[in-house]
Amino acid sequence: MVVSTKGRYALRVVIDIAKYGKNGYVTLSGIAERQGLSEKYLESIIKMLVQKGLVIGLRGKNGGYKLAKDAKEITAWDIISVTENDFYVVACMDPNAPMCDRVDKCVTLPMWKDFSVEMEKFFKKYTIAELAEKELAQ
Repeated sequence: MVVSTKGRYALRVVIDIAKYGKNGYVTLSGIAERQGLSEKYLESIIKMLVQKGLVIGLRGKNGGYKLAKDAKEITAWDIISVTENDFYVVACMDPNAPMCDRVDKCVTLPMWKDFSVEMEKFFKKYTIAELAEKELAQ
Protein backbone atom coordinates (compact mmCIF):
# COMPACT_ATOMS: atom_id res chain seq x y z
CA MET A 1 0.00 0.00 0.00
CA VAL A 2 2.14 2.75 -1.35
CA VAL A 3 0.83 5.85 -3.05
CA SER A 4 2.62 5.76 -6.40
CA THR A 5 4.13 8.70 -8.21
CA LYS A 6 1.03 8.62 -10.42
CA GLY A 7 -1.18 9.20 -7.37
CA ARG A 8 1.04 11.92 -5.93
CA TYR A 9 1.38 13.68 -9.28
CA ALA A 10 -2.36 13.45 -9.91
CA LEU A 11 -2.95 15.31 -6.65
CA ARG A 12 -0.44 17.95 -7.70
CA VAL A 13 -2.12 18.30 -11.11
CA VAL A 14 -5.61 18.72 -9.65
CA ILE A 15 -4.35 21.19 -7.03
CA ASP A 16 -2.61 23.15 -9.81
CA ILE A 17 -5.81 23.24 -11.85
CA ALA A 18 -7.74 24.40 -8.78
CA LYS A 19 -5.26 27.23 -8.21
CA TYR A 20 -4.72 28.43 -11.76
CA GLY A 21 -7.97 27.47 -13.46
CA LYS A 22 -10.40 29.71 -11.63
CA ASN A 23 -10.95 31.85 -14.74
CA GLY A 24 -10.73 29.22 -17.43
CA TYR A 25 -8.73 26.31 -18.70
CA VAL A 26 -5.17 25.47 -17.67
CA THR A 27 -2.75 24.10 -20.24
CA LEU A 28 -0.93 20.85 -19.66
CA SER A 29 2.35 22.53 -20.55
CA GLY A 30 1.69 25.16 -17.86
CA ILE A 31 0.99 22.48 -15.26
CA ALA A 32 4.11 20.56 -16.27
CA GLU A 33 6.26 23.67 -16.02
CA ARG A 34 4.89 24.80 -12.64
CA GLN A 35 5.11 21.31 -11.17
CA GLY A 36 8.46 20.40 -12.70
CA LEU A 37 7.00 17.25 -14.24
CA SER A 38 7.16 15.63 -17.65
CA GLU A 39 4.31 16.71 -19.90
CA LYS A 40 4.33 13.25 -21.50
CA TYR A 41 3.83 11.56 -18.11
CA LEU A 42 1.11 14.03 -17.16
CA GLU A 43 -0.83 13.14 -20.32
CA SER A 44 -1.55 9.65 -18.96
CA ILE A 45 -2.56 11.06 -15.58
CA ILE A 46 -4.85 13.73 -17.00
CA LYS A 47 -6.46 11.13 -19.27
CA MET A 48 -7.44 9.07 -16.20
CA LEU A 49 -8.85 12.14 -14.46
CA VAL A 50 -10.89 13.10 -17.53
CA GLN A 51 -12.22 9.56 -17.98
CA LYS A 52 -13.39 9.48 -14.36
CA GLY A 53 -15.14 12.83 -14.70
CA LEU A 54 -12.94 14.76 -12.28
CA VAL A 55 -11.42 17.03 -14.93
CA ILE A 56 -12.81 18.44 -18.18
CA GLY A 57 -10.59 18.82 -21.22
CA LEU A 58 -11.06 21.23 -24.11
CA ARG A 59 -9.04 21.08 -27.32
CA GLY A 60 -8.07 24.08 -29.34
CA LYS A 61 -6.45 27.48 -29.03
CA ASN A 62 -8.05 28.41 -25.69
CA GLY A 63 -8.24 24.81 -24.50
CA GLY A 64 -6.75 23.01 -21.60
CA TYR A 65 -8.18 21.49 -18.44
CA LYS A 66 -10.46 22.57 -15.64
CA LEU A 67 -12.10 20.84 -12.71
CA ALA A 68 -15.42 19.15 -13.42
CA LYS A 69 -16.80 20.43 -10.12
CA ASP A 70 -15.87 22.84 -7.37
CA ALA A 71 -12.55 22.08 -5.67
CA LYS A 72 -14.42 21.98 -2.33
CA GLU A 73 -16.32 18.94 -3.60
CA ILE A 74 -13.27 16.93 -4.66
CA THR A 75 -11.28 15.07 -2.03
CA ALA A 76 -7.80 13.60 -2.02
CA TRP A 77 -9.53 10.20 -1.91
CA ASP A 78 -11.34 10.96 -5.17
CA ILE A 79 -7.99 11.40 -6.87
CA ILE A 80 -6.07 8.61 -5.16
CA SER A 81 -8.81 6.05 -5.69
CA VAL A 82 -8.69 6.77 -9.45
CA THR A 83 -4.94 6.52 -9.83
CA GLU A 84 -4.11 3.66 -7.48
CA ASN A 85 -5.28 0.36 -8.92
CA ASP A 86 -3.93 -1.79 -6.11
CA PHE A 87 -4.52 0.37 -3.07
CA TYR A 88 -5.50 -2.48 -0.78
CA VAL A 89 -4.14 -3.04 2.69
CA VAL A 90 -3.81 -6.78 2.07
CA ALA A 91 -4.01 -8.65 -1.22
CA CYS A 92 -7.11 -10.63 -0.26
CA MET A 93 -9.15 -7.40 -0.12
CA ASP A 94 -8.64 -6.77 -3.82
CA PRO A 95 -12.03 -7.54 -5.42
CA ASN A 96 -10.21 -9.20 -8.31
CA ALA A 97 -8.15 -11.48 -6.08
CA PRO A 98 -9.07 -15.14 -5.81
CA MET A 99 -11.18 -15.96 -2.77
CA CYS A 100 -8.99 -16.81 0.19
CA ASP A 101 -9.66 -20.25 1.63
CA ARG A 102 -9.35 -18.76 5.13
CA VAL A 103 -11.85 -15.93 4.69
CA ASP A 104 -14.45 -17.58 6.95
CA LYS A 105 -11.96 -18.11 9.80
CA CYS A 106 -9.52 -15.22 9.35
CA VAL A 107 -9.33 -13.34 12.63
CA THR A 108 -7.40 -10.42 11.11
CA LEU A 109 -9.73 -9.68 8.18
CA PRO A 110 -12.04 -7.43 10.24
CA MET A 111 -9.00 -5.45 11.37
CA TRP A 112 -7.83 -4.95 7.77
CA LYS A 113 -11.32 -3.90 6.74
CA ASP A 114 -11.46 -1.36 9.58
CA PHE A 115 -8.07 -0.01 8.59
CA SER A 116 -9.19 0.40 4.97
CA VAL A 117 -12.27 2.31 6.11
CA GLU A 118 -10.15 4.60 8.30
CA MET A 119 -7.66 5.19 5.49
CA GLU A 120 -10.46 6.21 3.13
CA LYS A 121 -11.93 8.53 5.79
CA PHE A 122 -8.51 10.09 6.28
CA PHE A 123 -8.08 10.99 2.60
CA LYS A 124 -11.69 12.16 2.35
CA LYS A 125 -10.97 14.79 5.04
CA TYR A 126 -8.79 16.74 2.63
CA THR A 127 -10.46 18.68 -0.16
CA ILE A 128 -8.58 19.95 -3.17
CA ALA A 129 -9.63 23.48 -2.21
CA GLU A 130 -8.01 23.12 1.23
CA LEU A 131 -4.82 21.67 -0.23
CA ALA A 132 -4.63 24.44 -2.83
CA GLU A 133 -5.03 27.09 -0.11
CA LYS A 134 -2.29 25.50 2.01
CA GLU A 135 0.08 25.55 -0.93
CA LEU A 136 -0.65 29.23 -1.53
CA ALA A 137 0.14 30.03 2.10
CA GLN A 138 3.66 28.59 1.89
